[in-house]
Amino acid sequence: MAANTDKQSFWEHLNVLRAVIVKIVAIATVFGITAFCFKEELFAVVLAPKNDGFITYRLFNWIAAWAGRETESFAVLLINTGLAQQFIIHIKTALCAGVLCASPYIIYQLFRFVSPALYTNERKYVMRVVGGGYVMFVVGILVSYFLIFPLTFRFLGMYQVSEDVANLITLDSYISTLVLMCLSMGIVFEIPILSWLFAKLGLLSADFMRRYRKHAIVIILVVAAIITPTSDVFTLSLVALPMWLLYEVSIFIVNKTNTRVNI
Repeated sequence: MAANTDKQSFWEHLNVLRAVIVKIVAIATVFGITAFCFKEELFAVVLAPKNDGFITYRLFNWIAAWAGRETESFAVLLINTGLAQQFIIHIKTALCAGVLCASPYIIYQLFRFVSPALYTNERKYVMRVVGGGYVMFVVGILVSYFLIFPLTFRFLGMYQVSEDVANLITLDSYISTLVLMCLSMGIVFEIPILSWLFAKLGLLSADFMRRYRKHAIVIILVVAAIITPTSDVFTLSLVALPMWLLYEVSIFIVNKTNTRVNI
């Protein structure tokens, strides 16, 4: 089935795009204002990984206790160094939460804008790529929030070169690192979706990915070093390991896709 043949002028397309942008900004603003008003609930979620009772720490403590090892409790104090910094951080965090909550609607509006120009089979593939990409992006955020960031924060927050030097981490540093790591891992988790798409287009094969696996590992380490907000080996390893696992999963996906295409 052919794509929509209705002809619209450049200005008509521009008006439609402007309407889409207005809707997106309006919904994101509404969610952002709502998140701003629920300050206690918002920062209860954002600051949860700094507490010893966070679910990730409790799980690892349970595993350690089951293995017969003792665990140590930890406490890291967050400080504020600017007069208006907490208010500004509150606004930025609320806006990020608003965009994240509104993201399904944002994707829906963008798809509605481009779908009339697509053929039926193209629309099907776009829906798969966009839907799968969104799911993987959310999974990447959750992996970072529940695993990578808490372990990084606990390690670096408790690390001391001397007992005479106390760790006083700024709120801005905490929020920036959390957002950057979640965003980075969300993008990294798009690797299987992009690999599937390139395999469908005939641009990628499983043999090629296996042949250049060593090169890919080097690239993964370089990318992990770039997107890692800290310079320690521990955090680099935590970021690089999921990327390597995603690469191996992508090889399997590409192999299955190539097999189906050949059939």
